[in-house]
Amino acid sequence: MISSSFAKMQLSHDNHCNKHSLLNVMNRFIAAANNMDETIMVPSLLRDVPLEDQDCKASVSHNNNQPSFPSKQRDMYEHYLLLKSIKNDMEWGLLKRDLGGGASFLEMAVKQEESSQVNGEPAEEGSDLEGQFHYHLRGLFMVLSKLTVQADHLTNRYKREIGGGSLLR
Repeated sequence: MISSSFAKMQLSHDNHCNKHSLLNVMNRFIAAANNMDETIMVPSLLRDVPLEDQDCKASVSHNNNQPSFPSKQRDMYEHYLLLKSIKNDMEWGLLKRDLGGGASFLEMAVKQEESSQVNGEPAEEGSDLEGQFHYHLRGLFMVLSKLTVQADHLTNRYKREIGGGSLLR
């Protein structure tokens, strides 16, 4: 009897911790990106459609007039391609691109990190690996959470625009 209640308590605790795991955050982003990909049947309709809409303008910060999730992409199509690319890099790893030789976003980030370690502070084997791990883990959580919000936003905006027919020209 005691072992049964302990097992239930442990399972409950594991579910609570699991909700905040890196795998859970990654799965939420991949699910949002898959939903986006399944919803957006004609991605070319996103060309030349600005990322910002009336709802997004309400979430502009007062300091620099940037949306709550600023992006370098000029339109919804480029943003869609970025989110798909990141999802693919997460699922398949840092694969080399076609003969075009283009590097993925993750490959470029890894190369930049490696060059900064060589040019800046030398990476020692006994350096603070735990600190580095926690630093990058926090960064992953933050970035993946933002990417999930962006994929959901793009999907909802596409649904809203297509429903109203304003993306169709």
